[in-house]
Amino acid sequence: MSSNIILTNQEVEHKIKRIAYQIYETFVDEEEVVIAGIASNGFVFAEKIATALSSISTLKVSICEVKVNKQNPQDTIQTSLSPEEYSNKGLVLVDDVLNSGTTLIYAVRHFLDVPLKKFKTAVLVDRNHKKYPVKADFKGISLSTSLLEHVQVVFDSENGNYASLS
Repeated sequence: MSSNIILTNQEVEHKIKRIAYQIYETFVDEEEVVIAGIASNGFVFAEKIATALSSISTLKVSICEVKVNKQNPQDTIQTSLSPEEYSNKGLVLVDDVLNSGTTLIYAVRHFLDVPLKKFKTAVLVDRNHKKYPVKADFKGISLSTSLLEHVQVVFDSENGNYASLS
């Protein structure tokens, strides 16, 4: 099966910057925002957004890694920050690809146990195959794909970032 590039390195960088500006506009009245990335690619994407956000705003930006068992999302979710560290703050939950919404909805549920000032979600690619009522507040690109297709996002410091559809 062939692979088609749907976002080049330059386009990924542009999406990161645009999402950072959207987050800044949404949280401009806050002092601090927590960017919480779902482990592996979502966390890498979150780090890139946090870096871009720090360069364009005066917001204090904290980064948090969220570990979700994708095979069994009901398992306990672990975060690199304690609930006290993100309590009563603005938070953006970040993942690379929103497919069925399973991972995102269970991660959202975890954060609902803590009082937050504002809570938003961000993804690089929204595939529109949701099983759950979850949406991305900030998204790089929306794709209508078949269930047989696979979207892969690659964050590579040497060869650049890209997203492909196969």
